[in-house]
Amino acid sequence: MNALLRGLRAYVAVIDRCNWAIGRVVMFGLFGLMGILLWSSISKTFFVPSLWTLEMAQFVMVAYFILGGPYAMQMGANVRMDLIYGALSSRRKALMDVLTVGFLIFYLGVLLWGGIESTIYSFSFGGERSSSAWRPYMWPIKVTICIGVTLMLLQALSELAKDVLFLATGAPIRHEDDAPGSQALGEGERGDAL
Repeated sequence: MNALLRGLRAYVAVIDRCNWAIGRVVMFGLFGLMGILLWSSISKTFFVPSLWTLEMAQFVMVAYFILGGPYAMQMGANVRMDLIYGALSSRRKALMDVLTVGFLIFYLGVLLWGGIESTIYSFSFGGERSSSAWRPYMWPIKVTICIGVTLMLLQALSELAKDVLFLATGAPIRHEDDAPGSQALGEGERGDAL
């Protein structure tokens, strides 16, 4: 049993550190998106409008959203209904999370399966291209989506492991924003970190 708990703790530490680092880098993608939209405005006002700006902004936004999702889940920045959940004890919150994360894992698994099939299709027939005037290849954004969904699935499993560890040991494993894996929050703070 102790080996299983140690394995879960190691898994949580590795996945949380990985998604934390990726999330911290991806958050700067917002500046790239702002730059693209600024160039779009300038080119439409003073020059010939660029063909690539709208679609490229969409690609950057999708990458920002999908690669930042695991970080948001880890930091507890996701939206949840607190009407019933907020009134539960820490132990019951963990139990509710263990029960409901199965639906998330199933959904992410189906999403990943569809994403992989769509990515394989993008590589077929010489590469799928967008139907816009710019006509970029679609495989880079589809690969990015598959990576993001995989990271989200791994983070969902990490959150499940945290709840299982809490239920087994009574010691919460939720991390501060600036140092994943370095500190566990107190039991009273657990609800805010979810």
